Amino acid sequence: MNRIFDIIFSFCGLFFLSPIIVVLIIIGYSDTGSPFFRQVRMGKNRTPFYLLKFRSMHLNTEGVVTHLVQASAVTKWGAFLRRSKLDELPQLWNVFVGDMSLVGPRPNLFNQVELIEERNKKHVYVIRPGITGLAQINKIDMSTPVILAETDAAMIAQLNGFMYFKLILMTVFGKGFGDRIKQ
Repeated sequence: MNRIFDIIFSFCGLFFLSPIIVVLIIIGYSDTGSPFFRQVRMGKNRTPFYLLKFRSMHLNTEGVVTHLVQASAVTKWGAFLRRSKLDELPQLWNVFVGDMSLVGPRPNLFNQVELIEERNKKHVYVIRPGITGLAQINKIDMSTPVILAETDAAMIAQLNGFMYFKLILMTVFGKGFGDRIKQ
């Protein structure tokens, strides 16, 4: 049932937010010359997919986990995108095509060995990764792999229609945050 909601909500989001997305693309071109960021992430059953986001860092920034990136790598425009969570809008496409869900564990990189091991133990990869989830609402990011995997597993165990909508609404109304960046 959640997949049906994912398709409907992601399509509506892409359609109704398209004027905002176009403006963000134009500003992104003027900021870094490349408004989108694509990175291979681990999806359901550990299959690779390309995560799509608005670029918030300089083009030459190394492709590592966010909490290992220096704050100086983030552009001024990128800081606004991250703070407002607008950098996540392109992931609606990932949801629409079925790589992700609106709600699920955040997709990790293939080089995050400790997190992968912990998530394997907790069977986290049985569902699609999401734009938001219980960990994000509780401000738990990928810098704490054990806690993150435990929180993801707890969310999966209790995920139902009510929780799906609750987590989406909590995210829309400002609860939670993205991965930390080194100061």
